[in-house]
Amino acid sequence: MEYVSPEGLRLDGRRPRELRRINCQLDVLSSADGSAIFEMGNTKVLAAVFGPHAVTKRADVREDGAVVVCEYAMAAFSTAERRRRGKGDRRSTELSMVIRNTLEQTILTELMPRSQIDVYVQVLQADGGTRCAAINAAVLALAAAGVPLRDLVASCAAGYLDGNPLLDLNYMEDAGDGPDLVVALAPRLNQMVLVQMDNRLPMDTFETVVDLARDGCRAISGVMRNALLEHTKRLAVARGMVSTA
Repeated sequence: MEYVSPEGLRLDGRRPRELRRINCQLDVLSSADGSAIFEMGNTKVLAAVFGPHAVTKRADVREDGAVVVCEYAMAAFSTAERRRRGKGDRRSTELSMVIRNTLEQTILTELMPRSQIDVYVQVLQADGGTRCAAINAAVLALAAAGVPLRDLVASCAAGYLDGNPLLDLNYMEDAGDGPDLVVALAPRLNQMVLVQMDNRLPMDTFETVVDLARDGCRAISGVMRNALLEHTKRLAVARGMVSTA
């Protein structure tokens, strides 16, 4: 399969270094302390945050910070296969750990000792990049819940197919068996909090793909920041804290 045409266009019409369309919605669940839907192209992920609250299990109490509990799952209808994917399958367990570790480096847990934060992530529709979208949705939900963060961390993937570095792979590109790299970046701190790679890359190509993923993270974080600002303005107007005039 030809992933990049002679005209320089990918299967979905994007340029190699172009992100998919991004959409963010905040506070979509009234029952959660914070919630968000994050869309990257046809991938759609819902995240809900509960807490900080008292630790559920006494043995898990941390005197020096909050405990972060994360649960990742894919809805049975999230792909055309319509396979039932419970929260206990191996991939879901692994991704729950990846997301939790990323969030633990993002949250100022030391400000909330002897407490617990629960993060639930559900993939509603999958078309590649579900891990990145899950992290982005979770960070937005945490921000909506008022949980203090070190930075507005964002995640993006980049790959290498047909001799071309590609940003933000969709499902068809992700299934192309080429090397791909997932990065989560704290843009203001200029610190990578997650780097995961499938397959090997030559060092010079690796650096190109990493830089591309970092640029994608910065762009996505900017979109997330704007969505948070707009959401905050709407809340302030609704509560009469500012005038619309």
